[in-house]
Amino acid sequence: MKFLLLLVTLTACAATPQDLSGKMFIFPQETSTAHVSLTTSRQGFAAVTVCHRSFTDLQRDHALFSLATPSGSNDFLTYWDEANKGIAPHIKSVKTLYKGLDYKSNMWHSICTTWDSESGLVQLWVDGQPSIKKFASSGSNISGSTIIILGQEQDSQGGGFDLKQCFIGMMSDVHMWDFTLSPCEIQKYMEGLNFTPGNVLSWSALEFQITGRVLIEDKQKLCS
Repeated sequence: MKFLLLLVTLTACAATPQDLSGKMFIFPQETSTAHVSLTTSRQGFAAVTVCHRSFTDLQRDHALFSLATPSGSNDFLTYWDEANKGIAPHIKSVKTLYKGLDYKSNMWHSICTTWDSESGLVQLWVDGQPSIKKFASSGSNISGSTIIILGQEQDSQGGGFDLKQCFIGMMSDVHMWDFTLSPCEIQKYMEGLNFTPGNVLSWSALEFQITGRVLIEDKQKLCS
């Protein structure tokens, strides 16, 4: 019985889409195992937009969103690079770096990353402010079966986790689209207004599996 309870505690999943509106994932400790796997049947992306909100006090490298395929462990990665003090999107394993961001500890940040394979351009939005566009990778799609993970950075598809790259904190409102979301829609997401939910991943209809100590709680609201 104790073993069964342990399994239930360590691994939880939503086999059918679950509405997580108003809720958040909590990653409460440094670990090389705990993570959330997000499920999608979509394969092959000529363009991508990923948006999420996160809250952390980390003062080291950490992964915010990790998508891997059999041919590339960093096919779409959003990552805080502590040494360079910037957010580093990786597209098909090509790194771009955005510095000078107001990425303060102990507060919520809304982050969106867009990429289009035709132009090869990537753009970052942080708390409503767009970055310049930088070249990452063009001419080919992100292809093959995808594994999407929150809380860890994949150095091989579905694994290769590093203790010092894990995320500690809270994460919410994760969405992914298979096109570049318009600036107007991104602004609506940033401001918490009515926007078009992700057609690849949607926080209001999310299929996921939790491994290790990751909790789901209501987002905290401060009294005014």
